[in-house]
Amino acid sequence: MKRLEFGPMKKAGSITSTKIVVAGGFGVGKTTFVGAVSDIEPLTTEAMMTVVSNELDDTTRIPDKVATTVAMDFGRVALDDDLLLYLFGTPGQERFWFMWDHLVRGALGAVVLADTRRLSDSFSSIDFFENRKIPYVVGVNTFDGILHHPLEHVRRAMAINPAVPVLRCDARDRGEVRQTLLELIGYVVQRVEQAAEPLKVGL
Repeated sequence: MKRLEFGPMKKAGSITSTKIVVAGGFGVGKTTFVGAVSDIEPLTTEAMMTVVSNELDDTTRIPDKVATTVAMDFGRVALDDDLLLYLFGTPGQERFWFMWDHLVRGALGAVVLADTRRLSDSFSSIDFFENRKIPYVVGVNTFDGILHHPLEHVRRAMAINPAVPVLRCDARDRGEVRQTLLELIGYVVQRVEQAAEPLKVGL
């Protein structure tokens, strides 16, 4: 893999490390995504769903969900001998969005997970990263292992820029999650090369 030499990537000896954010709507699979690929036991801040939270969060399309992230998920994965990613999963509910600006500070890029059963739940995540000019890719989570809609149909339905990668990604599958992260890194490299200047992300 091409060595990355830009932006908020930090070197420790011969290892390059950087921060990646995993975002998306409520119950879209962010905790699963981080847990599937992390080389360490992931840190989660999940709390059990209660009658009160059910009144605040729409669980009609995810009736089996019994816990939810209330702060963040954290994991770490080595994508290569010299490339280490720190993954930060955001809480999906609107009442926790005030944390997002803190969680994305210093991030190289983001993965926005989408569920084709409720694409609109990921619109706010896409707007968030576009407004802050943070590179992102969209991972269409195949909950049952089946891609129900062609990716180009998903792109059009979500009005995503043609340059932004839209990928199939089963958040339970370590290999597919790794590939999604590699696609994000490649997309960031491409953007930097096209701009011909270092990518600057607020620290």
